[in-house]
Amino acid sequence: MKATITLLCFVFGFSAIAQDSLKTAEPVSEWSKFKFSGYIDAYYFSNMNNPASRNNLGISGNARAFDQRSGTMGIGLVQAKMTYAPSEKTDVVVDLTFGPNADLGNYGNAIGPLGGNSTAMSIKQAYFNWRPFKKLTLTAGQFGTHIGYEVIDAPLNYNYSLSNLFNNGPFYHIGAKAQYAFSDKVSLMVGIVNNIDALYDNNRSKGAIGQLFINPVKGWNIYINGIASNEANADSTGKNPDGGYYLGDLTTTFQATEKWLLGLNAAIGSLQGDYQGTGGPTTPKNWGGVAFYTNYAFTPKFSLGGRYEFFDNSSAARNLRVSANEGVVMNSTTITATFTTADSHLLIKPEVRIDSANKNFFNSDQAGVYDKTSQTTVGLAVIYKY
Repeated sequence: MKATITLLCFVFGFSAIAQDSLKTAEPVSEWSKFKFSGYIDAYYFSNMNNPASRNNLGISGNARAFDQRSGTMGIGLVQAKMTYAPSEKTDVVVDLTFGPNADLGNYGNAIGPLGGNSTAMSIKQAYFNWRPFKKLTLTAGQFGTHIGYEVIDAPLNYNYSLSNLFNNGPFYHIGAKAQYAFSDKVSLMVGIVNNIDALYDNNRSKGAIGQLFINPVKGWNIYINGIASNEANADSTGKNPDGGYYLGDLTTTFQATEKWLLGLNAAIGSLQGDYQGTGGPTTPKNWGGVAFYTNYAFTPKFSLGGRYEFFDNSSAARNLRVSANEGVVMNSTTITATFTTADSHLLIKPEVRIDSANKNFFNSDQAGVYDKTSQTTVGLAVIYKY
């Protein structure tokens, strides 16, 4: 009897082990290799200058990247991001966006091959990665820029309104890049791209991009970024004109405590020649700026942060100008609170921002009159991420 029981236990035990082995050996479902995410955002901002233009853009028309309108409720952007990772060696990202901010963020990508507006404007990113071995990642397609502290995606920024450093770009690149991770603390990226923020290259030259990542100690990340390119439009014979676009960028974050994060973004750029058909200086002109960030999480559901930014475009090389040859220096202070609710899907962000220029730059309540050196906006943004 004991022998029979022993035999039955052995048979059933072996059967259970075999079934577990079969379960382990089952192929992973193709659907589990897909991921879908995105967000929707909306906002309302009031401008204390009560501008007749009903916008926050100043005399140059580009003092804000996305939150451009005042005194009206606005939709920002709708994102649908899909990733497919069939193995550790490859993955593909398709990041589609719709709405006013999608058009603004992909402005150079809005014209299709047949002319006029097309669905090309909804492509924020579309690229694939290949890892021939563990430390090397090769990427090709359209991908977001490595430059700067802030990004287009509203849920990833603490402040809702974007800095002038972000607003002066670049936003995205089309090309190829390679990233090599020497260790968990050091990696290097280099790449070749078309001219920045455009669906097609406007001349025969290509730009070079690069990024060095360093993690000196736990909680401190440093990114040293750069780009060098000729952005000038080709002449009537198709030849490259004289021109140069150079941008160096430092982005760093430090997690001072579990609740307190500090950040810094500093950049300096140089431009010579025509820039995306908008004209440009015949001799090199520089611009630059620095932004300081601080965020403190009082609880998992409430945090408060600020940004102070100094942006110098006195040479009129980039945006923020009162005329073609007269630029401004801008100081901006932004305070943003974040309330997180609905199982962390909903972000509610009240915000106050003060911009101060060294010249009359902002519109008052008189039509066509820009007689203010500063403007204050107060508003609320709501972001739902999924």
